[in-house]
Amino acid sequence: MLPVRLVHLIEGHCDEIAAGVLKKFQGSPRTSDLRNVPPSELRQRTLEILRHLSEWLLCKSESEIERRYKEMGRARALQNVSFADFCWSMVFTKEQIWGFVQQQGYLQSLVEIYGEMELLRLLDKFFERAICYGAEGYETAGTQVGNGEPSLAEIAEGGKDCVSS
Repeated sequence: MLPVRLVHLIEGHCDEIAAGVLKKFQGSPRTSDLRNVPPSELRQRTLEILRHLSEWLLCKSESEIERRYKEMGRARALQNVSFADFCWSMVFTKEQIWGFVQQQGYLQSLVEIYGEMELLRLLDKFFERAICYGAEGYETAGTQVGNGEPSLAEIAEGGKDCVSS
């Protein structure tokens, strides 16, 4: 049982949470490649999740999540954002959401504790899938961005040799 009130609280504070996410992106060396992405795009994508969190967690089909995050992974690869930085951006976003929930002091009963744990489970499931589909998007971009090494697809196709002569 997902506490709708808690999700609506997150959605209602999406600007505040997004500001924290973007501040984390700017301040962390783990997401330095995100400087290659226009700040307005980062904000828009972060708000896309937060404003409609209940839809992403409960209503969106697997194929919708797959399509959106493959697209995002491909876009980030083409913007020269390393895959590691992409992954950290997802982790930081989830941590910011969870940190907000913890700050609210929402827990008052066993039912609310259970609801919060269910929210954490759904957040984990969503962000794990977003990262995996993002990885598939990176692969379709054709290269391993950031390290100049060929992608697995290029190696399999014989497009680039993985062993130096």
